[in-house]
Formats: sequence, structure tokens, C-alpha cells
Amino acid sequence: MTELEQQIKTYFGVLRPEELQNIGALFKPSMLKKGDFLLQEGRRCDKMSFIQSGLLRIYALADGKEITQWISTPGYFVTDLAGFMLESPSRWTVQALTDAEVFTISRDNYKTLTELVPRWNELEKLFLVKCFTIMEDRIFSHLSKTAEERYQFFFDHHREFFNQVPLQYIASMLGMTAETFSRVRKKQLP
Repeated sequence: MTELEQQIKTYFGVLRPEELQNIGALFKPSMLKKGDFLLQEGRRCDKMSFIQSGLLRIYALADGKEITQWISTPGYFVTDLAGFMLESPSRWTVQALTDAEVFTISRDNYKTLTELVPRWNELEKLFLVKCFTIMEDRIFSHLSKTAEERYQFFFDHHREFFNQVPLQYIASMLGMTAETFSRVRKKQLP
């Protein structure tokens, strides 16, 4: 079983081996160079990608500033979910922070999954619930934790980012100004 097939199984539930292979075959591999865009805000979102390697930043412009929504890592899917599912322009830009290898499924191929997997609608609901739960957890964390607690939690779970990702992106993702992030970081350092 490929890593892509394993992640499809993890995200979408139990599938027969032939279903996994059929789904996996709809994803096409591609390479992104550091700085390349997978998706740009305002453009039609017609794909969903699985990250095999590399880091991708999801962000939007607000009042002339870039706001980092998330940094996606290997083993995760990335898209503008609303744009992809509702066929609307993307609200997010997705850009490679490092060279990256992704496997991408087009919206048209995604729509054929109901023909390949009869219970796809049920599995898709589980996938959307997982996405929604992750979003709820992030919102609750932002509302219930102090800046110091958010920093510490992120550092404990994503320590490697601090050497791979510009710190202003991490600050933005944690809902902090660069100044607050710097102050919190200095407190946390030994």
C-alpha cells in the first residue's frame, strides 16, 4: 500500500484494496519548487492535493497583510475546501515553502469517486467531519489559550518548523504580531 493509499484510508475510512487503488490512480504526481503556487486566492479551486514531501503555506491577504492560515506537512491533504466543494473562487493562496512533491486529484476526477466507490458519499461525510473537527479545535485553542500557551503547544508539536519556516509565518498562524511572538519566544527560551 502506498503512503497516499494509507492516508486515503486514514482520512476516508475502510476501503477495499481495489477501491484504494482506483482512488489512488486518480491522483497525479507533480513537483513544486520553493515559491511555486499550488493555488492562488481568487482563482478557481479545481483540485485537492496530498503532500508527499515538503511544506506548503496556506494564507490570504487581509488589509494588505499576509495572514497564514496553516502550514501543511507531508501526510496531509491541502485545498481550499469551500472552493473545491462549492466550485467557488479560492479564498486562500497555497505556496510551497520548500521543494515539494504532491499528488493531485482534479475536481472532475473527484466527482467520479461515487462511481468507483458506491459508499463514497458516506466516506466523504466522515472526511468533512474530520476537517471540521480540526477547525473547531484550532478555533477553541485560539479562544481559550493565552499567546504563551498557543506558542508552547505549537512548539511542542511542531518543533521542526522553527528551523524550516520563517518565524513571521508561525506568528501569523498563531494569531500573534511579530512583536508578541518575539516576546513570547524570548520567555520560552532557556
